Amino acid sequence: MIKPIVVSCGEPAGVGPEVVAKAFVALAGLIPMAYVGDPRHLPNGTPIVEIADLNEVDDAMAHGLPLLRHDFFGAIVSGQPDPKNAQGVIDVIAKCVDLVMSGAASGLCTAPIHKEALKHGADFGYPGHTEYLQALAKSGQAVMMLASDALRVVPTTIHIAIEDVPKALTPALLRDTITITHAELKSRFGISNPRIAVAGLNPHAGEGGTMGSQEVDWMKGEMDKMRTEGFDILGPLPADTMFHAAARARYDVAVCMYHDQALIPIKTLDFDRGVNVTLGLPFIRTSPDHGTAFDIAGQGIANPTSMIEALKLAYQLAQKQAAS
Repeated sequence: MIKPIVVSCGEPAGVGPEVVAKAFVALAGLIPMAYVGDPRHLPNGTPIVEIADLNEVDDAMAHGLPLLRHDFFGAIVSGQPDPKNAQGVIDVIAKCVDLVMSGAASGLCTAPIHKEALKHGADFGYPGHTEYLQALAKSGQAVMMLASDALRVVPTTIHIAIEDVPKALTPALLRDTITITHAELKSRFGISNPRIAVAGLNPHAGEGGTMGSQEVDWMKGEMDKMRTEGFDILGPLPADTMFHAAARARYDVAVCMYHDQALIPIKTLDFDRGVNVTLGLPFIRTSPDHGTAFDIAGQGIANPTSMIEALKLAYQLAQKQAAS
C-alpha cells in the first residue's frame, strides 16, 4: 500500500488551491493525496473531507479531497497576497516535510509560493522552495530538476543574480550537482547509465577562451576527470545548440550553469507538463513548473496540467521506491 502524497497549499492568493482542486477531480481518485491548508482558499464548491491524520485518506477519497486543516489568519483576496498569511505558508511546508520524513506520507507535492510575499510577511530567509526544503531535511545539497517528456534540465546555481553566478559556480558545486543528478536518475528514475550533457557558462562554451575562460580554466578538466570515473558526460557544450531535437536525443539530462539557461528551454518546449523535482532530499518532492499566476488567480481558468503531472510523477516515484 502506497502512503498518500501530501500537497502543500502554497500561496493562497495564487492559483495553487485552484489547480490542486482541479487535479484531484481530473485524477478521479487514482492517487491517494491530502491537501494541507485552509479550506477557505479552495474554490467554492470543492468537495472536501476534513481528516485528522493520513490514515483516513483512503476512505475520504471517495467523498472529496482529503484535507488536513491549517487555518490562516490573513484576508482571502485572489491575486493579492496578504502578509499575515506568509507564516502560514511556511508552516504548512514544514508540516508536510514532517509527514514525509516520519513515513506517514510517501511524497510531497508543493503548490507554488511567492518568495517576495514570504520575505515581506515573515522574513523568509531562503531564496526559494528548494533551499528551504534542503534546510528542513538537513540533507546537504539539494538539486532542482525540471522534467517533462521532452527534456530534463538541472540548473547548477539556482535563485541568484546573474552577476553572482561566476563566483558561485565552482568545480566542487558542479561536481556535486552532476553526482547527485547521476545517482538519482539511477535510483529514482531507473536509468542504469545516465547520459549527462553539461552546458558551458559562456556563449559558445567560451570558444577556446575568447568569450570567457571558465570552460578552459577548469570545466573541461573536471569533465574529463569525471569521465575517467565512469560518468557518461558530454561537455562543456554551447548552450545555444543543446536543445534542438537531435541534440536532446543524445542525453537524459542537461546540467546547466544558471536558472534561465535551464528553465527557458523546458518551459518553451513543454510549459504545461513540466514538473519540478528536487533531487538530493531524503524524500520525494515534486511541484508544478509554474508560479502563483496572480493575474489569473480566482478566475477559474488556471491550467491544472502541470499539477496533475507533478502528482503523477510523485506517485510513480513512490511506487518505484516501495518496490525497491
